[in-house]
Amino acid sequence: MKLEKSKLLENKTIQISGSKSISNRLLILENLFNNIKIGNLSNSQDTQLLKKALEENTEVVDIHHAGTAMRFLTSYYSIQEGKTTILTGSKRMKERPIKNLVTALQNLGVEIEYLENEGFPPLKIEGRKITETKVDVPANISSQFITSLLLIAGKLQNGLEINLVGEITSRSYIEMTLNILTKFGIKNSFIGNTIKVEATNHQLSTINYEVESDWSSASYFYSFAALGRETIHLKSFYKKSTQGDSAIAEIYEKFFGIKTTFTEDEHKLTLQPIENFQFPEKIMLDMNNCPDIAQTLCVTAAALKIPFEISGLGTLRVKETDRLLALHNELKKLGTETEFTDLTITSISFNEPDDNISIKTYQDHRMAMAFAPFCLIKELNIEEEDVVEKSYPMFWEDLKLILTENS
Repeated sequence: MKLEKSKLLENKTIQISGSKSISNRLLILENLFNNIKIGNLSNSQDTQLLKKALEENTEVVDIHHAGTAMRFLTSYYSIQEGKTTILTGSKRMKERPIKNLVTALQNLGVEIEYLENEGFPPLKIEGRKITETKVDVPANISSQFITSLLLIAGKLQNGLEINLVGEITSRSYIEMTLNILTKFGIKNSFIGNTIKVEATNHQLSTINYEVESDWSSASYFYSFAALGRETIHLKSFYKKSTQGDSAIAEIYEKFFGIKTTFTEDEHKLTLQPIENFQFPEKIMLDMNNCPDIAQTLCVTAAALKIPFEISGLGTLRVKETDRLLALHNELKKLGTETEFTDLTITSISFNEPDDNISIKTYQDHRMAMAFAPFCLIKELNIEEEDVVEKSYPMFWEDLKLILTENS
């Protein structure tokens, strides 16, 4: 995808699809409890793959690159009594660790076998009734592992108590899950490092659930607003969001001067640049609760040549790609030298961008979309542009609504 050097148009409005994170949680709960009607379901590839897997009654389930589906379905199939399921995915999926979730389920009495490499998909899952009530889980692992257990917890005969051992990562995503369970009528508590979900053996009332649009998808437009200094409107969002990535609003106001206002009756966000905003000398930020928007922030800072030191990024190395290594490699093409550890990425120097910039995406949707706003600075090419289908299939079409070629 070649992106010409562009200018941001003023006051354009984008309708973003439902949150992938919320949609995927709701699909599991819908299939377990049969008491929900979902509106504004995400049109992302991940969500559609999960929906298809839940609809088809097959022994072998291939979820391709959909990491969320792999994690949520591991627990879901574990409680399908008498059913054997082989859960597999793409080559990259077979490299993404799942041992902590599998170990937790095994400790609850589920029989799960690794079919290739220990600790990684594909898995052979023998569904059964879980009667155990307590399990310890490392707190610094992907929140999706914990959410996977929480989604089935209300369906267990005796409920479930999860003790999170150590410092909690991505707490906001766990709280999002618990908030959804509460709306369903599934009682739960989160005190200290202990989460309790009560068994839900009674029939739950039917509810209509309109999925809020995806804040991580919104993040790319915050980057466009920060670089292009024009107002953008986004729909459909809620002021009191349960999505961890809604932190983007506060982060971009503080560091890049993009003020967010809400129009409640239209569920609309307005991203408005603050006039004469003084950019910070350096950005120091812990993104432990919102690591998925770190790539967006790093590209924005690189484009504006603002030094940055971002921490709390431990989960990025086991995503669709090693995102810290990918960022390090591709930011260099924008003229930004960085160094990184397992938890941090820090800018070292800013130089002139390469000529003929071509951004590798490493089969990672967020790499493609996070780097796209740099077209407001200089022409660039995004390789494997179709990767955006994983979370935001309409991304390139929506960019056409807000950009004009800067001739």
